[in-house]
Order: sequence, then C-alpha cells, then structure tokens
Amino acid sequence: MSAQADSLKSIFFALGANFAIGVSKLGAALYTGSGSMLAEAVHSFADCGNQALLIWGLKAAKTPPSPDFPLGYGKAIYFWSFIVALMLFSLGGLFSIYEGVHKLQDPEQMEAPWLAIGVLAFGVVAESISLWGAMREINKLRGGKGLLRWAQETRQSELVVILGEDVAALAGLAVALAAVCMATITDNPMWDALGGIVIGVLLIGVALFIGVEIKALLIGQSVEPEVRSAMRAHLEADSAIEKVFNIITLQLGNDVMVAVKAKVKAETAAEQVTEINRIEAALKAAFPQIKWSFFEPDIAD
Repeated sequence: MSAQADSLKSIFFALGANFAIGVSKLGAALYTGSGSMLAEAVHSFADCGNQALLIWGLKAAKTPPSPDFPLGYGKAIYFWSFIVALMLFSLGGLFSIYEGVHKLQDPEQMEAPWLAIGVLAFGVVAESISLWGAMREINKLRGGKGLLRWAQETRQSELVVILGEDVAALAGLAVALAAVCMATITDNPMWDALGGIVIGVLLIGVALFIGVEIKALLIGQSVEPEVRSAMRAHLEADSAIEKVFNIITLQLGNDVMVAVKAKVKAETAAEQVTEINRIEAALKAAFPQIKWSFFEPDIAD
C-alpha cells in the first residue's frame, strides 16, 4: 500500500504562499495600474478563500455518523472542493476576463512596471514552494502514474484542487510577467490587458477540469481501480472463500464502504458466520481505509 499523504499540510503551504503573494500583488496593482497584476491579486485572494473552504471541508468530513447520515460525512470534502472549483471559475476566471476587456476598452499606461515585474518574480518563487509542498504529498500516492492520470484517478479531491490551483497560479504568473514585460518594452498597455484575458481563460479551463473530476466523486465513485483489484485479490487468496462473485466499493472521503458477495466454504451456518467475521476483520486489517463492510454469502451470482 502507498504511504498516506498529508492533505492539510499541502493546503497550509498553499494558503501561506497565496496570502503573501496576494498582498504584494494588490499593492503593486494599485501603484502601477496593471490590469494583469490586479487579475493576479484577485486570483491569489480567491485562492486563500478556497483553501479556507478546503480546511473546513476536511473538518466537516470528520463528523461522526448519525441516523440521518449512517455512512458518515466523508463526502463533505467533495462538496467543498466543488465549491472551490466554482469560485475559481467565477471570482478568478470571469473577473480576470472582465478586467482584461475593460482595460482594452479604456487602456491606461502602467506606472513603475519594474515593481510589477519584481512582485511577479516573487510570486513565481512563492508559488513554486507551494507546488513543491503539494507534489511532495502527491508523490506519496501516485507511484509510477503520470501526474495527469493520477489527477483523473485519485479520490483525494482536495489534493487535485491544490495541484490545479498551483499549476494555474504558476502559469498565470508567467503570462502576467510576459504581459507586463511586453507592455513595458512596447509602451503599449494592450499587452497588459491581453494578459489578464489569457489568465482568465486559463483559470476557467483549470476550474472546469477540477469540476469534472470532483463531479464523479459527488455522484458516488468506487475506490481507485488498483485498490479494488488488490481487495479482490486479497479475498480470492483467502482459503475460506471458494469464489468471489462481486465486490462493490464506495469512496466516502478518506473512508471506504465495501460490499462483497462470495461463496464461503463452511459445513454449517455457525461456521459460515465465524468465517465471514474473520474474513471481514482480515480485509479491514489489510485495508485500514475500510470503515464499513457488508458480506453476502451465496452459492451463485
């Protein structure tokens, strides 16, 4: 089994970086009048709010089960991750496009462009540290998978959000830096306005990707394919199981529900109950993420 990633640590890395970057960007945007810089400042502060929502979601996911929610509140993190994707789309992407179009219609010359360039360079360093923190935790989980495949298959939505935010932030900073440099070299503020529009399109693209991935978890997705295969192999290797007919899994945040239908070798009903209890205990010991297990003995599928 792969090591466990510390999602909260990744979130705090991103929160600290985005707050520091947001303050510096806002100051530079107000001083220089840069549309790209203002778009980036809004993006950074929106990311701070997003990370606060993820922290809230992780806390809510730990709420104990209740009669109304017998399988617990683990999927709460998926809801808040989806809200973050919506905020990235609206507050980040749409505002950046609006600001860029506004600057195209009413262009303003930038003041102190070198200040903007310095702040953006600082942002690249800070976001790189945040991305390093996220990748350190992600690498504990993805094994030999490529990053895109991992993002499509993982069930840890909060890490997908942090990764998407960090990648979008770094790409946005690169675009803003290029836009400010071109505006300075050509003395044409159009480049700065275009930079804001490109940043907005980039953020919307990342938000849509995150939203699509989390939608599957909200609907009700199984565990990762290799984990499900490992569970089946574990059951089939048990000497008391003659045949595994079906195994259904449901990912509930960090917890998992498993339902098994199998033919059990037993002479009497009492022996069958004893074997089933042992099989379930062994399965939970091998896969600690399993919180609920249901075993249906049968002679056919």
